[in-house]
Amino acid sequence: MAEWVNACAINDVDEEDVIRFDHGERTFVIIRDHEDNYYCTDGMCTHEDVHLEDGLVVEATIECPKHSSIFDATTGEVETPPACENLCTYPTKIEDGRVYVEI
Repeated sequence: MAEWVNACAINDVDEEDVIRFDHGERTFVIIRDHEDNYYCTDGMCTHEDVHLEDGLVVEATIECPKHSSIFDATTGEVETPPACENLCTYPTKIEDGRVYVEI
């Protein structure tokens, strides 16, 4: 059963940036776009298991730091290969200045 997990403070993520979030045995990234929306996806690129924590965020996309695959943070969809498998995404909400993720 899914639960809402306190991932970080909203100020922990700069505009158009990303941070790593680990919960249990799993790893994720929290992405903040240019309009102060927050998204959560799996932390590992689907192409070669490279963590996305050092990825480049532009508007609501994240680019893998190794082979430059680009994913839509809102849906997890691959926009630019070489990745061909989408990222899983997770619902987020903001409460009391904190980002919560439904995992």
